[in-house]
This record gives sequence, structure tokens and C-alpha cells, in this order.
Amino acid sequence: MQRSPVAGTRVRKRALALGVVVLMTSTLLQGIGGAGESAQRTAATAVEYSSPGTPGVRNYPPAPAPERVDVRRLPLPPAPPSTDPGSCVVRTGCITDSGGPGWTPDGRHVIVYVDYAGAPEGSVYTGEQMLIVKADGSRFSNGEPWKCLTCGVPPENRQGTGGGYSYVQPFADGRRVLGGTNIVDCGRHRVVDEACTPDRVRIHPIRWNVTPDGSGGGGSMRELRLHPDNEHLGWSSVTVAPGNRFEQFSYLGRLVFNPAPETGQPRVPRYELTAVTLLFDASPQAQPLRVKPGKPGELEYDPRARSVGELRGFSSDGREVIYVGYPEESANIDVFAADLTTGKVRRLTRHPEYTDPVDASPDDKWIVAEDTRGTDRQMFVAGMRAIPPVTDVLTTSAVSSIRNNHQRRFFQPYLIDRYGDRGSYNGQQLNACTPRHKPGPGSICDPNWNASADPAWSPNGTSVVYGQRLVKAPACGGANPLPCPESTEPGGRMSRLMLARLVERRPQRPKPVVPISDEVSWGTPYEAGDPAAVRPYPPEGTYTLRGRRSGSATVEISWNEAGTTVETVAARYTDYSDDGAHVLNGTERVTRENPTQTSSTLHWYSDLVQTGRTNGTKKTSPDGFHLTIDLFETVFDATGTMTTTLDGRTYRQPANGT
Repeated sequence: MQRSPVAGTRVRKRALALGVVVLMTSTLLQGIGGAGESAQRTAATAVEYSSPGTPGVRNYPPAPAPERVDVRRLPLPPAPPSTDPGSCVVRTGCITDSGGPGWTPDGRHVIVYVDYAGAPEGSVYTGEQMLIVKADGSRFSNGEPWKCLTCGVPPENRQGTGGGYSYVQPFADGRRVLGGTNIVDCGRHRVVDEACTPDRVRIHPIRWNVTPDGSGGGGSMRELRLHPDNEHLGWSSVTVAPGNRFEQFSYLGRLVFNPAPETGQPRVPRYELTAVTLLFDASPQAQPLRVKPGKPGELEYDPRARSVGELRGFSSDGREVIYVGYPEESANIDVFAADLTTGKVRRLTRHPEYTDPVDASPDDKWIVAEDTRGTDRQMFVAGMRAIPPVTDVLTTSAVSSIRNNHQRRFFQPYLIDRYGDRGSYNGQQLNACTPRHKPGPGSICDPNWNASADPAWSPNGTSVVYGQRLVKAPACGGANPLPCPESTEPGGRMSRLMLARLVERRPQRPKPVVPISDEVSWGTPYEAGDPAAVRPYPPEGTYTLRGRRSGSATVEISWNEAGTTVETVAARYTDYSDDGAHVLNGTERVTRENPTQTSSTLHWYSDLVQTGRTNGTKKTSPDGFHLTIDLFETVFDATGTMTTTLDGRTYRQPANGT
């Protein structure tokens, strides 16, 4: 008996209109002064992750040569001695955290989220705020290289705001800044001008209407990203799918300012999202893993299907949406880009480690990705390449959660050209160690300082700014065998702001922004009140998945008793090969439980052997590998083992709690 997945939302496709106006996203950066610490990177860990015959890879140009990189800290306020009121005696306040940097259009300032603490009662330097930091060595009239943009804004100028100021993104007009679910506006003044004083600042909330009558507080949004046309916004939203599964979908909408809304909350001047499109097609044949049309006993995998999960941004010309998508190779979490007009998909990263935060250069010829590559964090589960992503129907959320150990993120910034990982090219780590800069407390390459989302290119493409946080308990100390380091930043601050200058590059003009329509032909127009989308999966049954070059796999898919979600996927590979270079034999079986909406328990049994270009094995212990992990807590907890050995090199799982 076959069980079909719950039906998804209806699909309504409309033709895409062509725009006629070309916009510019920003002005040229006019130089960043100051000598700083240098970091020069040769090729990263030499992992062979592509091969002749890999679709879309074999004709790529040779890997670029490493560039000379100059890395230095940008100034930030110190940390307070404690969070007790009055403990901070610094005139312009003390901060406990910072992150999410964005460049202003003049290329001389960076705006970051900060969290103030320790100020005397009544001080404006308290709580979550936006801070503008000089990147050229100059100072504001307050005598500091920073000024707070949102501190002291009168209550009547910030009604209905919320969600903090994460993922700061300045508008091209220089007068507005997106942060969290708010837009900060300084009217006719640029936010960097001394004339932009708190009484002139207005902070407006962003509302996404999800009710037919316009009532309520609007839909839940996360990871907001401003489109380069400064008129559209992309965001992600979390739902709970049938079977108590965490699910996430992404949307695109037009920002429209409403000075006097008549429905919904907050009923204050606000930005509203109109002409919203769900970046998803719920039809079974639009999914990456699907039943082959006309052959109900066969599965097929389409690596260029549009499977937008978490939206990560846009190309600099605005043509493409960048996102974390369904894996192209099993357990390998990568970022992809899909053309908003044609729907054409390209894979931006291929390394078996995890990548997520990413930003495209102004000319769209490069990306900077924050990635766990070089740490071997994910290699025990993802290191074997060219495994078709069939068990990933169950494992993706848990596998992606392995990337962090709570406050230890394992991310570092990597420069990767447009053609992505290929051969032994893994990109260039911007803050790599050199003979001059060795690992040590506070060094630019200190592995205890981990990159925090998101990196940002300067408007002229010569520099990248990124935030870092120092690991802290419970990711170290106490029961964790790793000791907690002491911060060398002012006041013992646990976060810092870093500037990586590509010293051999000349300033460039950004690509003109391509106007986009309000309609995305491959998405689903969203109407307020639509039910939450549901990703369809193949019905229960036994299928054949044929290798593109040789062999096949027998795949068994089992749904739970309620028929609401896939529960078990098993595969047996016989001389299976998609690329003609890697040949796979053996078995793999995964069963998933969902103790909570955000956590997964996987019961994983693997006995795979790969020959050809790579000779290796992926094996679990006889009693299997059993992992329980939460998507947001990200603390590794497993019984049993999973071990991957590739050409004689062995990769083992992290210890529990590390």
C-alpha cells in the first residue's frame, strides 16, 4: 500500500514582466587607510570534490592564484566590567556583543548591530542598537571612531518596532538602513552625517500581512535580505510541517511605505510587503527527488531543481536569489543561486564542509562564504562524494546542525571565485595564518574566534568586513574538555569587527542592477491567508534510481503510520555512478524521529564502499550511529559511530558536547 504526502499549496504561475529601469546599488569606495595585520592564503585543504564528468564543472577555468590580504580590526567600544548599571564609565557606552556588518554607500563606514550594557540608569547607551564605525581611520565629532545611530531616538519616532537590528544592510540612498524587521530612516540626511541626530531618526517596522482581513501582527520573518534594487525584500519563515517537522520557506515581496495603516498591528507608520511570492513550487515534479514521469517504479534526482530553503541574499546585479538548497550530494550542505527570471540554478559551493553566510562581490565574479572547511567538522558524514541525496529527505536538518557546537561556530571567511570549488581549489581563507601571524590568543587566525554572519563586500570590491565571536561556555569549560580562552579585546569583549583588504585589487564599479518583476514565474504567488506550504516527497514504495553513467540503486521509502511524513529511507547501491569517476556499492538506511519541532533523532546505518577516482568507505558501527541534535542549540550528542575513510585518511565524528 502506498501513502501519498499531504497535498501542498496550490500553484499559480503568472508571466514575468520586464523592467525598464537600471539602478545602481552604491558608490565607489574612496580608499581605506591604515596598515594592519596581513594574512596570505595558499590553497585550502586539498580535498578532491569534483572530477572530469561532473556536470557543469569540467569546462571551468583554472583556479585563481592566491591574493595578498591585509586584515585588521575595526574599532568598537569596550566591554563593560559587568552588566550592572553604572559599571561602564566610558562616555559613549560599552557593548557585550556585535555582529551583522554592512557597508554604507560611501565605502568609508560600516554599520553593525551592537548590544550595550553597564551604562548608568537613564543612559541612551543601552540595549540593542545600530553603531556606525569609521573604516578609514577618521573620527566623528564625539571624538570616537564610532557613533550610535539609534541610541536616544525618541519613543514617538520608533513606535511598533521590534526584532532588534540583526543583519544590518544600508540602502543605496545612504539615508536608510535595514536591521532585523525594522528600517531606520534619517530623512534627507545620510545616516553617517553629523546632522543625522536622534531627533531626526525614524524607525519603522516591517509588516507581512498573512490574514485575509489584514488583522493581527503579521507573519513571522527571519533572515531578511534587501534586494539590490532597494525596492524588494527577501526573507525566510519557519513552519511546522506534518509529522512535527521543522520546515522553512522563503519569500520575495515589494517594500511599500504606509504612513497611516487602517488595519493590522502595529498600527503606526510602517513598511508593508506587497506582491509577495513564495519561492517554491509545491508540485511533486518540481522537487529535486521525485518519481520519474511515466515510470512510477523509478526515482530521479534533478540537481538543478529550484529548492530554496533558507534565503541568504542576492547577486549584486539582482538577477539571482542565493539560498541554502537541497543537497546535490548526500549530506553536503551548499549554497545555490537561482535566476529570478529564468529559474536557472547554479551551485556556488561544492566542498563537503558546511557553508551558509555568503555575500557576492559587486561585479558578481566572487563570493565570500563563511564555511567550516579546513576544520573537518562535517567530513565524517559528508566527506564521501557523489552519493545521491536520497537519505537527505530525512537527514538535512540534523546534518546542517552539526556545523556548530552552540557558541563555537567553526566558521571562517573564504574567498571563492564565481566558478566555485573544483579540483583541489577550495578558495582562499581570508584570515589564514602566516609565518608572521601564528595561531595564538587574539591573533587574526586564532581558531577560537569564529566568524559570525554575514560577511559584506565593500562597494568597490576591494575589501570584505566580517564579524567574529570568541567561543564561550558551554562550548568550552565545565564539562566540555576544551578550555575557555580569555579575550584580548578591550574590556575583554567577546566580539570583534574585522576588515580584510584585498591589496592587489583596484576599485571597480558595481554592476548595474537588473530590474526585477513583482512576479517570479517559477514561484507561487502568495495571498494572505494561504495555508503553510508543504514539501511533497515520493510516496511509500520501492524504487530504482539509475546512475547517470552506470549502475543503479534500489531505494525503499517508508512513511509513518499516520501517513504524514517520511520515516525511513534505505538504499542499496550496485556499481552506481553519476560522473563515471566515483563508483558506489553498499547500503545505507536512515530512520528519523522528531522529539520536538526543532530537534531530530537519526538512526543511521551505513556500509558504503567507493572506488575509482577516490577509494574509500563510509561505515557506522554494528549497532548503528544514533544522533540527537537541535537545529538551534546545535550540541552534538550521539551513540555509536560513523567513520569515513578516503584514500587512507580517516574522518571521525566530534566528541559529544564539542
